[in-house]
Amino acid sequence: GPEEVTYTCPKDGGNLDIILDYEAIKGQYTPKNFMGLPEASLWRYHNLLPVEDPGGYETPLHRAGWTPVYKTTRLAKKLGLEQLWVKDESPNPTASFKDRASAIVVARAIQIGAEVTVAASTGNAGAALAGMAAAVGTQAVIFAPKSAPPAKIAQLIVFGARVLLVDGTYDQAFDLSIEATQNFGWYNRNTGYNPFTAEGKKTAGFEIWEQVIRRLPEDGKPLTVFIPVGDGNIISGVHKGFKDLKALGWLAHMPRIIGVQSEGSATIANTFHQGDEDIHAVQADTLADSISVDLPRDGVRALRAARETGGTYITVPDSAILTAIAELGRVGIFAEPAAATAYAGLVKAMDESVVASDDPVLVLSTGSGFKDVKAAMQAVSAAPIIEPT
Repeated sequence: GPEEVTYTCPKDGGNLDIILDYEAIKGQYTPKNFMGLPEASLWRYHNLLPVEDPGGYETPLHRAGWTPVYKTTRLAKKLGLEQLWVKDESPNPTASFKDRASAIVVARAIQIGAEVTVAASTGNAGAALAGMAAAVGTQAVIFAPKSAPPAKIAQLIVFGARVLLVDGTYDQAFDLSIEATQNFGWYNRNTGYNPFTAEGKKTAGFEIWEQVIRRLPEDGKPLTVFIPVGDGNIISGVHKGFKDLKALGWLAHMPRIIGVQSEGSATIANTFHQGDEDIHAVQADTLADSISVDLPRDGVRALRAARETGGTYITVPDSAILTAIAELGRVGIFAEPAAATAYAGLVKAMDESVVASDDPVLVLSTGSGFKDVKAAMQAVSAAPIIEPT
């Protein structure tokens, strides 16, 4: 039933999709009025979300989502594009895209009466869960690799979560959190494990539709969206948002989705180019900690997001990611390494003619540069120290 806690498929352990009653929604709403609330947050789409709105309009829970889309004319010109947008997720309450998923999971936890919510995270998902749980006064437990950037660990602790730093990888922290869930009955927020995470992330797809796609000429080229990929849950979630809109008949052309991975953590990209869905673990090694994953937990849906939309996968080296941080900085956008990866992918896509100059393009920048200041300083040269004369 709707109140049961279900994570993955009981048959094969695969990821589950939450299917809405599209006919009922169509009978009640139109594209004009489906935003239940005029508020500037993801809760404006409450009518297309599978959770009860927990209220609390004056909490950070109601500040997640509805992030800005910037038209970056100078970057477009530099790359030879006619139209380029960057959707910047850093204004979210804990400064990353992951607030979208955590807001929905926390709302779900309240609905089912879960007292403790647990997550494994390289930092952002944990910070998002810790912040959203703090906003509504529930307990969060976070398993994070001890190698996570200090700024991310600081957020976790300041938000009052119970933080356990694992002397190992993200993947080991993930497995440990699943064991804890099974042993202690905690509610698990893990990316690519809890089906409600993609429901939070799909709201970015709704926003891209509302902020950009609806303003494009109907007879023109569809939007191409660049998304950084680690576990695969963001790209799956955005694709789910577009699929919901398509099922309702509100999206004329499915956007083309391009996933971008670091060369040091490229198992989904490798599998995509092999043409199958058999995802094997790699030994992830990249400075983009948010997308450093040995075995992606939402890999199959992440593959399909690109395959079903005529998109592709691109890999970029860490050096290109650092260059992208500096490039985005020059138009006023401060991105962490994983967030800049999507832009690095666009640069490579232009070089390889994967994208044409008249393709409208949107790059999803998933988190703030303040999350990892050490990496930011590697992307630029230090300021000179001078005498006060």
